Amino acid sequence: MIIKRLAVGPLETNAYIIGDETTGQALVVDPGDEPDRILALIKDSGLAVNAVICTHSHFDHIGAAGDIKNATGARILIHRDDLEGYELVRDQAAMWGYDIDELPAPDGFIDEGDNIQAGNLGFRVMHTPGHSPGGICLYGEGVIITGDTIFRGSVGRTDFPGGSVERLRESFKRIIDLPDETAILPGHGPETTVGTEKRENFFVREL
Repeated sequence: MIIKRLAVGPLETNAYIIGDETTGQALVVDPGDEPDRILALIKDSGLAVNAVICTHSHFDHIGAAGDIKNATGARILIHRDDLEGYELVRDQAAMWGYDIDELPAPDGFIDEGDNIQAGNLGFRVMHTPGHSPGGICLYGEGVIITGDTIFRGSVGRTDFPGGSVERLRESFKRIIDLPDETAILPGHGPETTVGTEKRENFFVREL
């Protein structure tokens, strides 16, 4: 499995390219900004992108989704509960002082239990609301891509529209109940593991 991470944009959001070495098929997860850098890395890796997965609809995670779709033909997939945020993303970005391009409508919706394929790689969708209503994680192949649900030593904030600390608590517990060796690839900051977060994440005391 090929995993490429780029910290993009002013909020240094982690955009991931996940590829199958055998087939060359790939996913792009959370292309928040700097599409030229993302597309150059895709080209250099010799990969063909079949889907753009947005873990949630905050502007710093979806701002370049349209550019990636236009360049690769990949489908943009989100959770339906984040559609409103997706459609209002330009207003959302403007509140933070940023200007982003209009995004194309999503090509489809993903939900709990769906299987996302990239060649021979398979990832199960986990609906993990709390940071946003339609937040999702992708779990499989020994990793979980968590967006802003969980970070190394921390969790996503819940004071944005649709946020809920109660739902985040439930989502967090689902993640730390996974095998300890599972690598966590978060939406910001460094990689960690489930076992590390069980021991060190401050949010454990919320459980």
